[in-house]
Amino acid sequence: MRDLQMTTSRFQLVGSLLRPAELRDYKTQIEHRDDIHYPFYNDFSGYQETETVAIESIVKEQKEKGIDILTDGEYSKSMWHLDFVWGLKGIERYIADHGYTFKDHDGSHFETRKDIGIRITEELSGKNHHFIEIFKKVSELAEDTQTKLTVWGPAHAYTELAVFNELYGEGQVYATADDLKNGLIQAYKEFLDDYKTAGGTIIQFDDCLWELFDESNPASFYAEGNAGLADLADTFVKINNEVVDYAHSLGLTVWTHNCRGNYESRHAAGGTYEAIAEKFLRDQHYDRFFLEWDDERAGDLKALESLRDKNAEVVLGLLSSKTTDLDDEERVYKLLEEASKIIPKERLYLSHQCGFASCDSGNELAIPQQWAKIKQGQDIASKFWNE
Repeated sequence: MRDLQMTTSRFQLVGSLLRPAELRDYKTQIEHRDDIHYPFYNDFSGYQETETVAIESIVKEQKEKGIDILTDGEYSKSMWHLDFVWGLKGIERYIADHGYTFKDHDGSHFETRKDIGIRITEELSGKNHHFIEIFKKVSELAEDTQTKLTVWGPAHAYTELAVFNELYGEGQVYATADDLKNGLIQAYKEFLDDYKTAGGTIIQFDDCLWELFDESNPASFYAEGNAGLADLADTFVKINNEVVDYAHSLGLTVWTHNCRGNYESRHAAGGTYEAIAEKFLRDQHYDRFFLEWDDERAGDLKALESLRDKNAEVVLGLLSSKTTDLDDEERVYKLLEEASKIIPKERLYLSHQCGFASCDSGNELAIPQQWAKIKQGQDIASKFWNE
């Protein structure tokens, strides 16, 4: 077992970083093909070697720039979420008729990439997942520095597979939504077993659906409007907690990141934390919450009251990974002060609202601008926490 250097920095990265051009070239080809098979190494000559070199470089750069919990920058992923299910036994991907709907900069509809189609071809299994090989590689490169692995949140995955896509029923692998739910949860548990065996210590479940349970949210993805939202919310939290509790039983530290979508500097939805705080903050069993608060869509900080008495840490996503300019430091310090009146300062951290490249196309800024924004976050945290 490695003697890991535990985190000391109050500035944290959510996970993803902008991909270099030579890696993006391969990722773009993947986006437009569905006759290929994850992790796609056998489909493109030179792809695996290019990805490996890029991961080696970004781990080294993170260490050099003082990041003390390392990832592969999510360079091994095409998208923040679907790569995980692509790696499950029993999943087939395809190019759908349309992508996800986001809000464009002018408020109009914006459509994402379309390789989001999913079929279930046999019972799901999380054993021998490609993510474990990536984790081993990053862990070796990290040496004595801590690492984390970012994975699609199980309840969000269930909602997409069962509620949005209805991948159950007559003639399908799973006869009922409950059957699909139980099969998916079991796949996550199998994956966590392998992660723990490989030496994993921190797992981060990423999720961007919580605010869609805000009854006032006009962008709800739920097909029948608000009818049934409360029951679905209960199911959502129970799924997450079952997987989180299992991870805890293995001795893993379990974090979550929540935002409202992050695709090429655009968002998918609004909705405040205050409206859903009791169920999604108070009642979920995570050890650390990365929360999006970079603009007014999240509402004010009152929602933190739901975490006041929990033994959980909060990473305030007060900075933006979507813009080219540095953030308004006066605003950030003001909100850090406000938050510290609700949550003890020693349980607070600072981050951007999301990663810089949740999907491989990345947000609309350049790599030097990304690192300048990260440096600003580190400097603000150093000053506020007297690091």
